[in-house]
Amino acid sequence: MEGLIFPILLVGIAAMLFFQMRKQRKAMSEQQKLQNSLTVGDRVMTTSGLFGTVVETNDDSLDLEIADGVVTTWLRQAIREKVNSEADEDDSDEDSDDDELADSGDEETVDSTEKQKTS
Repeated sequence: MEGLIFPILLVGIAAMLFFQMRKQRKAMSEQQKLQNSLTVGDRVMTTSGLFGTVVETNDDSLDLEIADGVVTTWLRQAIREKVNSEADEDDSDEDSDDDELADSGDEETVDSTEKQKTS
């Protein structure tokens, strides 16, 4: 019985490695498909979290417009995902709702310069 523990352990480790490598290959393949499918007008997010619109594509890079008239050049590998513009609008709506709640004025203000009395 003791002689079976080591081979079973090796088979278990080999199986985990196999499934992990398969998962990584699948993710890499999906990322490659995304990067190759980018076209002018697509809204994207980079790996650093910058949002922009594709205005020009090259073999290994693309130009993103990140603000009106501001165009930056990025490697295709730096693009994390395509973003639909409806989701961006929903996020901005939620941000404005949060701002309205913060500006409601219902909070009590505390003067931080007051010294505490000690006995």
